[in-house]
Amino acid sequence: MRSRIIKWIDHRFPLTSFVKHELTGYPTPRNLSYWWNFGFLAGFVLILQTATGIFLAMHYKADIALSFDSIQHIMRDVNYGWLLRYMHATGASAFFLVIYIHMARTMYYGSYRAPRELLWWTGQGLLLLLMATAFMGYLLPWGQMSFWGATVITDLFHVTPFIGDQVVIWLRGDYTVGDATLTRFFALHYLFLFLIIGAVVVHLVALHKVKSSNPSGINLADKDNIPFHPYFTIKDLFGLGLFLIVYCYFVFFLPDSLMEPANNIPANPMKTPNHIVPEWYFLPFYAILRSVPNMVGGVVAMGLSVMMFAFMPFLDRSRIPGGAHFRPVYRVQVYLFLLVMLVLGYVGYVPSTNQTVLIGQVATLCYFGSFFFIPFISKAEERWLIKRGLPPEVKIQMESEALAIENRKLKNHNRSSDKT
Repeated sequence: MRSRIIKWIDHRFPLTSFVKHELTGYPTPRNLSYWWNFGFLAGFVLILQTATGIFLAMHYKADIALSFDSIQHIMRDVNYGWLLRYMHATGASAFFLVIYIHMARTMYYGSYRAPRELLWWTGQGLLLLLMATAFMGYLLPWGQMSFWGATVITDLFHVTPFIGDQVVIWLRGDYTVGDATLTRFFALHYLFLFLIIGAVVVHLVALHKVKSSNPSGINLADKDNIPFHPYFTIKDLFGLGLFLIVYCYFVFFLPDSLMEPANNIPANPMKTPNHIVPEWYFLPFYAILRSVPNMVGGVVAMGLSVMMFAFMPFLDRSRIPGGAHFRPVYRVQVYLFLLVMLVLGYVGYVPSTNQTVLIGQVATLCYFGSFFFIPFISKAEERWLIKRGLPPEVKIQMESEALAIENRKLKNHNRSSDKT
């Protein structure tokens, strides 16, 4: 009966061929490590956030007089509402953690290199959508930190040239963060979910076009690839099991550890918290904002700190594949960059003092310096490693890539000559 149904569907829709080509039979490099699990984990957390968010929206009231109490109603009166709320709140932190590790792996192994630039850029677009969605969702509980966090962030748009005041009013829907802001943030928080899902589809299409990278960075021959199922489905499920152990521990035993205590107090526009901090996943960028004494400069620096990742395919001028796998200097650069991110996260969390401001300014210079010096260091490192000696398979790939570039240039030249 089951085979007859599948045949009936296949006659009208290429279900079996699609599943085999894009999922089960998708050719995958056999040497992928567990660092490649985090793309799958990000997809799983997206499904988790979608499911819990839909059920929470059924009971939530987007009204400044009712929103805080509706959260308490979900927590106390709705069957397993406390579980839904904690799963969604913890899932937001889990989402960013998984995405950041996924990005760190991509940077470490140089997976942003040609021909995967568009894949990297679609991932950057996903990060921006995720940040916007998380920011709007943070306002919805209508607690003290939610209200004042939204006030501070929307105030930053005052620096927009010529139309700054109008942009802030347009974002808030009013002169201050209020009922109109809450209503539109709730609507956009829900809408951006579908934009993220669409961006994920684009990201996967780009991935399947250029194929997965691997830890060595060497393009493996077809004989070295294996089907995604069952080999990597088992590997992904094992990683999912470990992830769920940590995730469930936070949900059931430490659900409030990732939430600001001030957010358990209803929003009060007449009382400013002593220390306004965003969620932990925004702390490094918030520290960069605070490290620049000028407001315009701080906003520009914060925006650039997020957008700089998109320039990595152009900044890294080394032709050696595999990222840090064959490049010891680049490996040290990545480790130092991660250390700088941790320092910025700490500076963004603690209250602002002369000492923390100084540390933040030094860390901010190191952050942007990491990107600024990559073109020079990568080229010098390449010359040093070529002189020192590279593995034969690396030399072969570098020569084949150089030959492919020359062939493309020759074809373009011939086309332009034919046109003239």
